[in-house]
Amino acid sequence: MSRDNARRGLLVRGLTALGVLVASAFLVLTSDPRLGLDLRGGTQIVLEAKGDSDAADRSLEVLRRRVDALGVAEPVIARSGENRIVVELPGVQDPEEAVNVLGKTAQLLVQRNGQTVMTGEGISDATSARNPQGAGFVVNIQFQGDAPAKWQKVTGEAACEPSGTPGRQIAFVLDGKPISSPEVSTDTPCGAGQAGGATTITGRFSQAEAKELALVIRSGALPVPVEVIEQRTVGATLGAEAIEASAKAAIIGIALTSVFLIFAYRLAGFLAVVALVGYAGVAYAGLLAVGATLTLPGLAGFVLAIGMAVDANVLIFERAREEYGRKPNLRRASESGFRGALSAIADSNVTTLLAAGLLFWLATGPVRGFGVTLTIGVLASMFSALVLSRVLVVWVLGTRFVAKRPRLSGLHTLGWVRQRLSVVLYRRPSRWLLSAGVLALVAFAGLFVRGLNLGVEFTGGRMLDFTAGGPIDASRVRTALSDAGFSDVVVSSSGNEVSLRTGPINDSESSRLGEVVSSAVDGGARQSSNELIGPSLSSELRRNAVIGLAIAVCAQLAYLAVRFDWRLGLATVAALISDVLVLIGVFAWMGKTADGVFLAALLTVIGYSVNDSVVVFDRLRELRGSRLKAFYPDVVSDAVVQTVPRTVNTGIGVLFVLSALLVLGDGSLANFATALLIGLIAGTLSTVVTAAPIAIWLESRWPRKAVSKKRQADARA
Repeated sequence: MSRDNARRGLLVRGLTALGVLVASAFLVLTSDPRLGLDLRGGTQIVLEAKGDSDAADRSLEVLRRRVDALGVAEPVIARSGENRIVVELPGVQDPEEAVNVLGKTAQLLVQRNGQTVMTGEGISDATSARNPQGAGFVVNIQFQGDAPAKWQKVTGEAACEPSGTPGRQIAFVLDGKPISSPEVSTDTPCGAGQAGGATTITGRFSQAEAKELALVIRSGALPVPVEVIEQRTVGATLGAEAIEASAKAAIIGIALTSVFLIFAYRLAGFLAVVALVGYAGVAYAGLLAVGATLTLPGLAGFVLAIGMAVDANVLIFERAREEYGRKPNLRRASESGFRGALSAIADSNVTTLLAAGLLFWLATGPVRGFGVTLTIGVLASMFSALVLSRVLVVWVLGTRFVAKRPRLSGLHTLGWVRQRLSVVLYRRPSRWLLSAGVLALVAFAGLFVRGLNLGVEFTGGRMLDFTAGGPIDASRVRTALSDAGFSDVVVSSSGNEVSLRTGPINDSESSRLGEVVSSAVDGGARQSSNELIGPSLSSELRRNAVIGLAIAVCAQLAYLAVRFDWRLGLATVAALISDVLVLIGVFAWMGKTADGVFLAALLTVIGYSVNDSVVVFDRLRELRGSRLKAFYPDVVSDAVVQTVPRTVNTGIGVLFVLSALLVLGDGSLANFATALLIGLIAGTLSTVVTAAPIAIWLESRWPRKAVSKKRQADARA
């Protein structure tokens, strides 16, 4: 590349980076974040279903779809007692609108001459749109199943009636009230009817009316009527002390990571820290742009993503060090470092985006929210490493001042680890596999010996309400419960009322909870209700999450099989599965609670495991291309050893953030950090002790044509 082209490319990247940063700064300064129930509170609505327990269960799933359609992320929806449903909506601007939409039975009927010819079950979708033929808005409806045939038949019969008579009209009736009774159009043939499986409801609706009607029809009909029993505003489920401690942990963790980067890579590390600040701004602006709900675990994951974004910069700097060792020119080495690390960065991020996209498409609730956050974090990380960091590093290291002082750059040496580490790892890969299998079995045995302590989101539990004579200080209640050994209880208050949500407890524990709450409230508190609640992560939600995750893993395997080789893809998935087993098993041995926060941690660990294996196998692909006659286990060993600096430096950066969250974080956030620490260690080791040996074993059983068994034997000899 000529010098002029290089300068032109640097200028284009610089202007692009500036434009993105300016747009991000505008969003950050002009937009307010949507905070979750744990940070700001929200609206709590208690509904009562007029039917049996099964009808209440079916109603709960319909309500969940309606909440998603309202645009509310991270809600809490759970059964309470026999036929009550508790819905908690964070940051809802218009609670009355939410109550109206949630409480509608939405029994849609299609009638002609007073006779029902179709029900709302035949409708697959409904959308609002501007009326193309007049004023107002319309609702477009899509039919499913046998409904298109029924619609064609009834419109064919109506088309045979004279215009202006009731027999030519088809009425759409919602909850017993006609909302539109249009005549079948004159161009509809008598007897043939309207084909195509779709129709349009007209009625001079306003935009808001059409949107609300489409929402209710689209989200499905409640199997039984529901009545709003109670509506109230609730405070944040986390106290100010916990939020402040978590903020301190985030600042300390990021500061330590920044200091380490500067220590390891000097000037290049400082420039990476500047780029990571830009990453944080761009990622946060992206969350604001899509209206994502920010919860404390989500913010912790966001902070962790900043630590993991270090990985791309470390990959680039290690590549640049190699290039500088071949030819001592800082500018050329830095450019070559970015080009050399591009494939590893792209492959690891594409596999993560595949998983995030499929989780968003197939899952619901918090798992879907995780997919959104993960996608934004990955895109922002790629921008930070490949655009912003590249502009800063190439520009600064290309100056004469730095060129005359290469030691200042931090890229002048391969580093202490690379210079002193020279080992052959896989002369006997079966021993590695045996060790990995034993460790995984010991860890996973905890699931059978001690059992996994599932949180209230999975098992359900109890909801206890207390009333006092005056305002209740929720932070005092949380502190008292924690001191009494009830640290997992979720506390929310509203004026002189406080609600506790806990896992399954017996009557004596319930009485003990009441005593603790009463002692923490001036003048005491009286228990007003004590009801069983169902899991907020329903069986349907859990099933969709598992299906989405399984398809995501298969998609990653397919991508890796195309980009690398099916053997390496299979080895990566095997390492991923072992990481999941180890994390679940260790959590069981420790007796930690596996709640919704643990689910987010588990998904994060899966992403980290794949990312780590992809980086190693990308180096393996490169070495294999230049050493076709070499003994394959030795090539794998060299790929692992050469990526050790990246593994160590990235791991230390993430370790600082997690350690700060673990020490200073509160309750479930500490469990979140614990899970990720376990996953970080397991994910790093699984690449070495599981993925690489499995790749060697698969290669020995099914060698590629380019490397036959005879050639391997010759190389060994």
